[in-house]
Amino acid sequence: MTMRRLLALLVTAAAALTVSVAGASAATSPSSNWAGYAVSAADPTAPVAYTSVSGTWVQPAASCSASPAAYSAFWVGLGGYSDTSQSLEQIGTESDCTPGGSATYDVWYELVPAASVPVKLKVFPGNTISANVTVNGQLVIVKLKDLTRKTSFTKRLFMASPDVSSAEWIAEAPSTCTSSGDRCRTLPLADFGTVAFTSAKALAAGHGGVIVDDAWAATAIELTAFTGAVPSDLAADGASFTVTWAGRNS
Repeated sequence: MTMRRLLALLVTAAAALTVSVAGASAATSPSSNWAGYAVSAADPTAPVAYTSVSGTWVQPAASCSASPAAYSAFWVGLGGYSDTSQSLEQIGTESDCTPGGSATYDVWYELVPAASVPVKLKVFPGNTISANVTVNGQLVIVKLKDLTRKTSFTKRLFMASPDVSSAEWIAEAPSTCTSSGDRCRTLPLADFGTVAFTSAKALAAGHGGVIVDDAWAATAIELTAFTGAVPSDLAADGASFTVTWAGRNS
């Protein structure tokens, strides 16, 4: 089995709710594995091609019990939001729980549909993490900095068909898949408490903006599986929010 971050499993028919976002409005949409915010084209007939996404978060501590194992991932990425997406470019961190109740913390990147790749960069709870994904044609550059420890990682990769139709800032329940990738299941979400995202920015066609921008549409995503996670409203800067572990749904 191999760890993967699945594409967003959004129930678009349930996205009629709206929330106030820094003087604007954003749709809310449920997902089986994502919680956070995504931006995409406001008009489906006029697609937006994003070339960069960046954001900062504070690595949360996992609250672990003796069993079972549980997992939580925090990342920025391009693609994967549309229900027709076949790829996703992302980099982030994890706060996981072992079956014995110990917390572990890791860094990774992933170009879906390939499996995630671990990064040999230490990260600890409370560290401030800054991450960026840039796509130029088939070139994908993933970067992550631990601003607290003053360490960093950069990787240049090539991908046949990157998806640049959306940008995301996400807390996720990762999934495990068979080696062939034909069967995947979402893993239990670790209790990460609250993760704070700031400086959430995207770039498309030379235009840079925060989550709330007239050039695109923003969507708040709620993780609605058995153990959920809920994003807050955006702060007044349009680039900051939190995601809170919501416990077990009744």
